[in-house]
Amino acid sequence: MTSPTPIDLRSDTVTRPTDAMRAAISRAAVGDDQYGEDPTTNELQQRVAMLLGKEAALWLPSGTMANQVALRVLTQRGDDVIASRECHAVWHETGGSAANAGVQFTEVGTRGVFTADEFVAACKPRGHPIYPPTALVEIENTHNRAGGVIFPQAEAVRICAAARERSIATFLDGARLWNTAIASRRSVSELAAPFDLVAVSLSKGLGAPGGSLLAGPRDLIERAIRQRRMLGGAMRQVGIMAAAGLYALDHHMQRLADDHANARLIGERLVQSRYVLLDLATVQTNIIVFGLSPDAPDAATVVARARERGVLVFAFSARTIRAVTHLDVTREQCTAAARILVEVIEGTA
Repeated sequence: MTSPTPIDLRSDTVTRPTDAMRAAISRAAVGDDQYGEDPTTNELQQRVAMLLGKEAALWLPSGTMANQVALRVLTQRGDDVIASRECHAVWHETGGSAANAGVQFTEVGTRGVFTADEFVAACKPRGHPIYPPTALVEIENTHNRAGGVIFPQAEAVRICAAARERSIATFLDGARLWNTAIASRRSVSELAAPFDLVAVSLSKGLGAPGGSLLAGPRDLIERAIRQRRMLGGAMRQVGIMAAAGLYALDHHMQRLADDHANARLIGERLVQSRYVLLDLATVQTNIIVFGLSPDAPDAATVVARARERGVLVFAFSARTIRAVTHLDVTREQCTAAARILVEVIEGTA
């Protein structure tokens, strides 16, 4: 029998605004953001720029649009972009990078990370008669499909230094950078410092109903404003969304540690099953990506059976499943979800 209130672990984007966040939204002062006259949006942009240690920031409706705008600002059509394997820009934006920016990707590294040496080896020179020039290196931190792993900061610094030596731009897809900051005990400004442009999301982890921001030098953000407009992302009284983001920054940041602990709890229960393929070392933040052994049911079957038991998870591939913790699931619910998932996988339900 399906639970009347499913334990939804499909993503940290499924959260609902809290009553306090809704109250903040209702009080938001608003204006026309296309004229730069929305006071709450302006406050959020200034706040995020300060947090990330950048000159300016720009609100966008979604993380995907933030990534796409960054590509259009930092590259030209036909350029090569080096990124980690299975990164969001390649796997989760429906081909937008090719359609919108006209770039190709070279994926390097393993399990969501790569080294400066791997980056340098993959770089393609400008002016070559055959190769597309490498114009940008992109790092995703945390890395979604690798299980929410944290990109080593020292390696990110080395990669960005090597990029600068070669006049290659740098971009941080930090949709879940807040999680990285809490788990690594580093400030978001330190994590963002090596990069030309940085994207952060308010709807992943922090529980806002939408919105992402790009931050960087003022001249790049001014160019991003035009690209946002071209992609249809310029909006009007978005202070109602910005207010949710400001509330999230004030009240939902430190509690991310609870999500990380709950993800670890689920991971520790899953690895006890011989049918589950999971390296606990990858459970570093709020995402668990685990495989199913050849003698276990496939992912679609597990997802369907778990749904019948009131637990929602997401199939990444035929034998890979993702579960994500967030502020709308309690520790008790995560304990129950882990038990149900194991029962479903082992066929004891």
